[in-house]
Formats: sequence, structure tokens, C-alpha cells
Amino acid sequence: MPLLLSGQKFRTDLESFGCLAILSPLEGGAETRLLRRLRASGYQTQITSARGLGDPVVFLTQLHGIRPPHLGHQNVGRNGALGEVQQVIPQLNELLVEDKPLVLWLLEGQVLSKSELLAINNLCQKEPRIKIVIEMGGARSIKWQPLNEFINRD
Repeated sequence: MPLLLSGQKFRTDLESFGCLAILSPLEGGAETRLLRRLRASGYQTQITSARGLGDPVVFLTQLHGIRPPHLGHQNVGRNGALGEVQQVIPQLNELLVEDKPLVLWLLEGQVLSKSELLAINNLCQKEPRIKIVIEMGGARSIKWQPLNEFINRD
């Protein structure tokens, strides 16, 4: 169990590759230990689900519009059938204000398409302060590899 004691190999791989695909035990616990080790070494951490991201790069880093859910009968004269567009700040906006590096841990990454995974990988290459870990499924023991190797494996 030396991996869970220090997390050094995981951290060095994350720093060198920027974006990792991880397979972890389904009973959980391993990811929180690794996140705790990363926070202790000076990283900011954020956990979120990959479900509902839409365009991941825009959702995480750019100001974008969303339409709220339709709640029944509404006035047709006001914004028609489309509804209002509300502007939403990027999820990582306030976390990137500080100089500390940021680790974004995405749960349920298996729902992302290959193009979305490539976009996330490119985001890590463009912005060196952002490191992303994507859970791509379960395994008996914790395993990880660079995201670009995981994408090209298929």
C-alpha cells in the first residue's frame, strides 16, 4: 500500500502529463486519499461530475449562456418558446485567481465522448495550472494512465 501512503508517483505523473484517466475501486476511498495528499502538497482541488458538462472547455473556462428548464406555460410574447438565456460564470474562474495549481477531479468520465476527452486534454496542455483527473470506470485496484494514451487505446 505505498501508493496510498504518499501519493508521490500519482502527483509526479499528474504534473508531467497534466491530465490522467484513472480506474479506481468502486467502493471508493482511494480518490479522497489522493486528493488529500494533493491538497497537502499545495494544490487546490475541485470534485465535480462529468455528466451535464456540455462543452467541457466552455463550461470550465469561459462565460457562457444556459437556458433554464421549461416550467410549463409561459408568455409567448416574452422570449418565445426558447426561454431566457442566463449568463453563467465559468466553474474554474474564481479558483484560477490564486497562483496555486488546480486539480479538477471529474467523476463518471465514461459518459464523455472521445472529442470531449480530447478537448479536456488540450485544455490541460494550454493552461499549465490546470490538472485534470477523470474517473473512467472501476477496477480492483487503483490504476491510472495519461489521458491521451487512454484515448488512443480504443
